[in-house]
Amino acid sequence: GKEVVLANAVIAILTIGGQQLFSFFTFSCPCHVGQNLIYGLAFLGVPALILLIVGYALNNQTWRLVTGKSSPLREETTLNRLLQCRLICFVLCSITGRALVAPVTWLAVTLINGSYYVCAMSEYISVNYYEPNLNVSASEHRRILAAFPCSQLVPPELTRARDEVILLLRYQSQVAGWFLIAVVVITVFLSYCLASCFSPLSFLHFRYWSSYVHNEQDLFDEATEQHSRLYAMQHVRKFFGFVPGSENVKEIRIPSLKEWQAISGLAFLKQVDEEHYDYSLLHDWALKESADEKYLKIDVNP
Repeated sequence: GKEVVLANAVIAILTIGGQQLFSFFTFSCPCHVGQNLIYGLAFLGVPALILLIVGYALNNQTWRLVTGKSSPLREETTLNRLLQCRLICFVLCSITGRALVAPVTWLAVTLINGSYYVCAMSEYISVNYYEPNLNVSASEHRRILAAFPCSQLVPPELTRARDEVILLLRYQSQVAGWFLIAVVVITVFLSYCLASCFSPLSFLHFRYWSSYVHNEQDLFDEATEQHSRLYAMQHVRKFFGFVPGSENVKEIRIPSLKEWQAISGLAFLKQVDEEHYDYSLLHDWALKESADEKYLKIDVNP
């Protein structure tokens, strides 16, 4: 929908801005044999990998997909497993498509910029750009090429050769960047076309379904917030003797030291029977213990 397109556009713009700042403040080619390739590829690949992982982590569908999958309460038939596998594959493709927006943008922008590729590949240029009478060994040849990304390390007589090498490498990098963009755009377009062709819904029915799912999720979130607040309020009232936000509170309950200890500390989700969980230590205390009558009457509300 429009929200997805807008979100992807914002992610792409932020990635482009981050890449420009990252390159300006951190990138400095070592211009040394054997180090250029590692340094250049690290700047190309590692941020892209991090952005991919972050893209997966920030997508709610990822956690919806993996949470509770090993629960012993889940019983599925062979048919259900088959349907689940198909659904999981579809959701994974959707999640991956969203997660790839930032890393692909990073790779495309860095390739079009060319600096990382020039640094990584300078020593591997196969064409001899030197004067015919320049007599150097193969290792010296690579050392000179590795220094080309750093203009201050290149002798004046090799300035023209350096410029030609840099132009060639930038050409290769930018062509690769535009090729990557073209492949991604075509793949995304074909994916949407195939998804639309195999959709069991008509165009308007699909728009209605998308609107329904969006509204259902919003309403569910609102109900979850209100339901959990009301449920938690009962346990808090049992512990303190009044409901937060109440006016004209006449008395408050004084918890004992044992009760304070019972609700303090680290808590994990605790299964109490086949159908129910205790969500916190306070929840566990409120359901198991009977509150005593240690109340204090008050005359003035805060």
